[in-house]
Amino acid sequence: MGTKVEIKLPKVDLKAKPYNLSDQDIQWVKDTIASMSDEEKIGQLFINLFFFGNDQYSGNDFTNQQLLEKFHIGGARYQGGTSEQVQGLINELQTHSKVPLLVAANCDAGGNGACNDGTYIASAAMCEASGDTQVSYDAGYVSGREERAIGVNWNFDPCVDILKNWRNTIVNTRAYGTNAETVIKHTNAYLEGLAESNIAACIKHWPGDGTEERDQHLVLGVNELSVEEWEESFGKVYRNHIENGVDSIMAGHIALPEYQKALVPSLEDKDILPATLAPELINGLLKGALGFNGLVLTDATHMLGMTAAMRREDYVPQAIAAGCDMFLFFNNIEEDFGFMMNGYKKGVITEERLQDALERILGLKAKYGLHKAKENGTLLRSKEDLEVIGCDDHIERAKLAVDKGITLVKNSLDQLPIRPETHKRIRLYFLEGEVGGIYEPNEKTLSFIVDELERRGFEVTVNDGTSRIKGPTLKYREEVDAAFIFADVVGYGAENNYRIRWKTAMSNEVPWYVHEVPTVFVSLNFTTHLTDVPMVKCYINAYKDTELTIKTVIDKIMGESEFKGTPNENVWCNKWDTRL
Repeated sequence: MGTKVEIKLPKVDLKAKPYNLSDQDIQWVKDTIASMSDEEKIGQLFINLFFFGNDQYSGNDFTNQQLLEKFHIGGARYQGGTSEQVQGLINELQTHSKVPLLVAANCDAGGNGACNDGTYIASAAMCEASGDTQVSYDAGYVSGREERAIGVNWNFDPCVDILKNWRNTIVNTRAYGTNAETVIKHTNAYLEGLAESNIAACIKHWPGDGTEERDQHLVLGVNELSVEEWEESFGKVYRNHIENGVDSIMAGHIALPEYQKALVPSLEDKDILPATLAPELINGLLKGALGFNGLVLTDATHMLGMTAAMRREDYVPQAIAAGCDMFLFFNNIEEDFGFMMNGYKKGVITEERLQDALERILGLKAKYGLHKAKENGTLLRSKEDLEVIGCDDHIERAKLAVDKGITLVKNSLDQLPIRPETHKRIRLYFLEGEVGGIYEPNEKTLSFIVDELERRGFEVTVNDGTSRIKGPTLKYREEVDAAFIFADVVGYGAENNYRIRWKTAMSNEVPWYVHEVPTVFVSLNFTTHLTDVPMVKCYINAYKDTELTIKTVIDKIMGESEFKGTPNENVWCNKWDTRL
């Protein structure tokens, strides 16, 4: 049984890990807070999301400079943009911000999370499949180097969730394993690589995703584990990283009802809140029992796991009162700022809680020397810094990762290799996921696959999946030597889990042909498609739709390179027929 804890307001110790600040730096933190107006203090709690040519979330008409002068934000994140564009934005923000900003990116797989032209190394799932912590280290190393080049100083990764439920697609490729030991091994290596660039680290999603199939973008996330089960899994992961001095933790809109009721026996089901609003999980368990002394921020606050809990007017200040120190993203800037200020004036956020949050925020800025860099003129980045983006060293690390990670899950009929000398005529089936979403498949992926196969000497016919007509099977065998299915099923926040969606009912792209010609299925994202195509006898997980990945997987299909990745048990989707 977990320890029953008293829910109080733990105070930060800036001399202890993860801060380890000098007296001089602590004095800067204290003096800066003391010099702030109430408006400036409240502003530090917010992380604004910036878009390139799109202001859909923030709902404001302010210029960047006006936003900084009026709302005094403490942090920034952004969506999209090339390295040059992002660097320009961050330089502008830091130039006009009175207190230097924490600027974050989501780099869980390499620099591609920081800018559109960044270098993808390996997703967490590919790191796990490689079995090599060097791959995980390289993902962190390249993430940090390319972030630093554009001015990012805070990384919202790695994801330390445990993928216990194969149906979960929100962390399917973002989880480093199905047990605590594997997750710890690879995330420790990732963070060692990240640390080379002096980038603040943030692990997520407290208290742990991956046990259920639903997505907290759409519903309240629920980790259903008992106290004992949680302690032996997620508890081990978080204690490891807290002991190692991780800087910050992102709280998910995820409830942990069994533990919450153990901590507060009077709680009923109707009282259960997501971690972002639950003082027993932040002040009580995380900062109290586990002794986390760093910064806690909320996950994005437009997600339904939070918005469905109560009125926004109430949960904006409640997140800080519950123990979160920063609030991720505005809905409407003026409104949310007003909600937070009113919560402070009404005592929902006490003076003590606000002071503690501010010390944790400015303490993180001091740890990474942002105040000194602003004073001595080294905070901004130059065009020369951008030379590291996509450099030869990073590309070599990417090549190593895809070579070690790409996984032949099964080849039951021993159908590989497939080469143009023996199987020249290829029928190509291309499966897409959510079109028009935040992270929709790259529209150039199909044409690149076709071009690459033809360059190797194959004759490629792309199947029209909108038809139900299969035609004579003997004719199919006469015209087709092998079938390749590439699934680029990518989606985010529109469904609770993502499965293969055929282009029409009983489409001719459904693998009816697996016994007619050799058939190879390649997943370019999710790892658990066998639940929908168990009849496929040759199945490969490639983890990403980059050109390098596609080239490498074709090499391996042709027998020019061996498969080195190892699948976890989730790929079989708890079904016997997927193994046949």
